[in-house]
Amino acid sequence: MSSKFVQATLWRLAAFIACVIFAHAVQAQSQNANALQAKAATPNIVMLLSDDLGWKDIGCYDGPVRTPTLDRLANGGMRFTDFYSGAAVCSPSRAVMLTGRTNVRCSIYSWINDHDQRSHLPTSEVTLAELLKSAGYVTGHFGKWHLGMPSRNFPNKPTPADHGFDYWFATANNAQPSHRNPRNFVRNGKNVGPQEGYSCDLVVDEARDWLDAQATVDKPFFLNVWLHEPHAPLAAPADSVEQYGDRMDPGAVYSGTIANTDQAIKRLIAKLHEIDAPENTLIIYASDNGSYRSDRVGYLRATKGSNYEGGIRVPGIFYWPKHISPGVVSREPAGLVDIVPTVCGIAGIRSPAAHLDGSDLSKLLTGTSNRVSREQPLFWCLPLSGPAIAMRDGRYSMVAFRNAAVPKDQEGIRNIKKQIEETLKAKGIYEKETRGSTFAKQLFEGFSDRDAERLRGKFIRLNQFHESWIPSLKNSNFIRFELYDLVADPSQTRELSSQQPQVHARLKAELTRIAKDVFNEAFDWSSDAPAPKQQSSSSGTRVHRLKETYRSPFDAFLYINRIPSTPEQDETHDDLAGRILGRLANQEGRVLVKLPPGMNHQAYEGFKVALEGGEERHAGNCFTCHHLPHFGQPKKKAIPSLRHYSRSNKELSATLAHEAHRNIRLDAKDISHLHALLQTLDEVSDKKFRELILKSKVLDTSGAPK
Repeated sequence: MSSKFVQATLWRLAAFIACVIFAHAVQAQSQNANALQAKAATPNIVMLLSDDLGWKDIGCYDGPVRTPTLDRLANGGMRFTDFYSGAAVCSPSRAVMLTGRTNVRCSIYSWINDHDQRSHLPTSEVTLAELLKSAGYVTGHFGKWHLGMPSRNFPNKPTPADHGFDYWFATANNAQPSHRNPRNFVRNGKNVGPQEGYSCDLVVDEARDWLDAQATVDKPFFLNVWLHEPHAPLAAPADSVEQYGDRMDPGAVYSGTIANTDQAIKRLIAKLHEIDAPENTLIIYASDNGSYRSDRVGYLRATKGSNYEGGIRVPGIFYWPKHISPGVVSREPAGLVDIVPTVCGIAGIRSPAAHLDGSDLSKLLTGTSNRVSREQPLFWCLPLSGPAIAMRDGRYSMVAFRNAAVPKDQEGIRNIKKQIEETLKAKGIYEKETRGSTFAKQLFEGFSDRDAERLRGKFIRLNQFHESWIPSLKNSNFIRFELYDLVADPSQTRELSSQQPQVHARLKAELTRIAKDVFNEAFDWSSDAPAPKQQSSSSGTRVHRLKETYRSPFDAFLYINRIPSTPEQDETHDDLAGRILGRLANQEGRVLVKLPPGMNHQAYEGFKVALEGGEERHAGNCFTCHHLPHFGQPKKKAIPSLRHYSRSNKELSATLAHEAHRNIRLDAKDISHLHALLQTLDEVSDKKFRELILKSKVLDTSGAPK
């Protein structure tokens, strides 16, 4: 055998081995890519929420507190400049985050006091935890809850377990007696008792232990961490406080709680990265509302409790390596109301059938779009606030005030404030208690003196929401509509109604419409009616509570598009028909009309023919006599319901030729469309009805119906 033959054979063998190695490498790379893609479809979801943290508190938002952990998240992902809380105070904002629905729509009007109020997040509301759990996630909640917990006076309130959380470690409201050594945590329904340490550390330690248990579970997880800091009553380690001033300086203590929280979050993220690759976990960070300190909202107007920008604009950070590009700063308005539709979009989960007020940010986050498509403007409603309502549509903001104040005991409030001041001065500690702050701020932050703190509790109760006010709030009228350009004037100092009358009129109409819709859906806790409970079906889907009992494709259409079916006070059925036509025109222009299976474009055009009034051609005038929602007048036998209409197109033509319809001028196409509409009025089962809602699709209005 020649040396050349041996050499050639060795070269061929080496080439073969190289090909095999390369093929294995390509296969492994492909498998890794497929695994990453599969994991991307069901990423772990981590929600981090601070309490009362302002827009200008943390480092990456040019705040005074050094927050290297949060800064790394912002630099490694997307940071929003115009991110918003769900509401200007605690409980409402948390309800918005969990449901994707405006808080009053969820029947949460203000912050909840479990001892005096019946209010809680109704189990009829579909939460993010429930959505993820139904998709195979394990779910855990850690930290503050404040959406209702059982109390002595109201022992049957739901717990986090009733809202989709497999495991929970929470306080009903704030950490008590302060962030240091809290004694009011509850773990899965059982009181934990006194603990040693700071609240953020205890919450993170519990979450880390839970994560260790999930490391052996072959399921994605939803970790919901709602931290207590920097909400009062404040406490933080001395070394954290002293970085920002004297230990007794309320501003320094406030900053110290934030710095301590940043270190706790660092330990949590280390655990997350220990049990799974960073690219498999989406981390979201925000605050439940603006700060109560005016020095921590930057140049924004007002503070916590107000629907001006300072009360609702907060940090917003999304971190998801290899899916969200690092270092992106977005000026697109977004908020906690968008969390549910966004997570559903990322995880491939069907959104709940109930109307969502938020929008899916997933395309913006992953860089496939630089805009967010919204079905309605961002909207906030806090009835006790001044202003009571705020709305943002693009660059513009509109706020509105209620026409009457709620009947608070203003004299009692003044007397309590006076008693607190007199108590502090009599003890010679007024300056000490307000050092570095003001008396007004300390009413929110708390006092070290027990007597002053006891009186402050009375002050808070006098300011709390009373459920007896709900009927009047649900019938609120709004006055003094203020318009601002947030791009040119983020401080909201220049009111533009007179300079921009068309924008003012458009936003006023939209704000009024949404407000009416929201209040109509809200439950009245002052009534004797049982609290709304979840409605489930054998298919596992839910439809939010329905006021009507009709179940047809047409009724699914009304539900999906939020079409009113009964007149307002002093409104005729003809007026209602005109209002619906205007609504449909608005939704068509924004490509928002959705049709369920069983209702096609012809039937939709038939509905518009039926709504059209007057003596012009193509005006059906149907609802002058056949009233929605039953399509008839039950008290008049001569005007029967059109539901379950079984006649043919030809028979319908003959009926419309009758003397009773002599003023109606319809052509053959109009009648064909009306006939198609009538075919959508056959009843279906509850299960089928839910399927109709879930399988609805956006109507293409670019062409004529076939």
